[in-house]
Amino acid sequence: MAWPSLTVAAMLGLGSGALAALKTCGPSQYDPAQYICHINNFLCPITAGEALSLCGGACYSTFMYTCSANTLTLLPAVTTPFTLAVSNPSLPALHNQPVSAAGLRWTLAGPTSSYCPDVVGAACPPGNATAVVASAGRAAMDVMVPGGQAVYLTPDDWSVGYTQAHSAYMPGGSLVEGFGAYAGGGFVNLNGDGWGWVACPPVTAGGGRWRLVGRNATSAAALAGCDAVNLRVVPFGGSVGAWQYA
Repeated sequence: MAWPSLTVAAMLGLGSGALAALKTCGPSQYDPAQYICHINNFLCPITAGEALSLCGGACYSTFMYTCSANTLTLLPAVTTPFTLAVSNPSLPALHNQPVSAAGLRWTLAGPTSSYCPDVVGAACPPGNATAVVASAGRAAMDVMVPGGQAVYLTPDDWSVGYTQAHSAYMPGGSLVEGFGAYAGGGFVNLNGDGWGWVACPPVTAGGGRWRLVGRNATSAAALAGCDAVNLRVVPFGGSVGAWQYA
């Protein structure tokens, strides 16, 4: 992955006046805002604010893989409840902010919305953090309510939704598989050939919440106003997140 300098400049849309901002990596020049140079001659892209690491000639994300003896290996699957934090250092308003359940959707940088009936009393979990469990490519909210609350991607725009308590309903065409949760890494959207997650700004000026959306080849253009993010897995200290998420 080493290109001639003029090819790189053309790919990045840079004119001759911008060439002074480029750095050199072996025989090539590159934009340090979009690439990182490894061992002085190998370029890896910066995606969602993460400068991809290098392993045996391949660029990889530490949200999903580890490297040992120049061999890539998947991180181990998460087997206990976890919360999620947004990761993209280039987005200071969202970086390290929580993923929060609200209105049957996963939102960003806002409070968690949960409910527990009075009859449950002292057995009610705090419900102030959005906790998730994952297994075999699927995910669910970490709740006590009978029947649970499954996580899915909506069929219209791939927003992350979860089912209403006491109901298994989700819109036809929703995706319930294709999620990966990795210990020491992230919660990964493997649908759509791995285009990942984006954070979309509130649609209401001065209010509303950031939305978390899965991106694919078809929706990439429509989501041009959204920013790519990773989701970092954070071990959950409690036993159950909430009775139910609202």
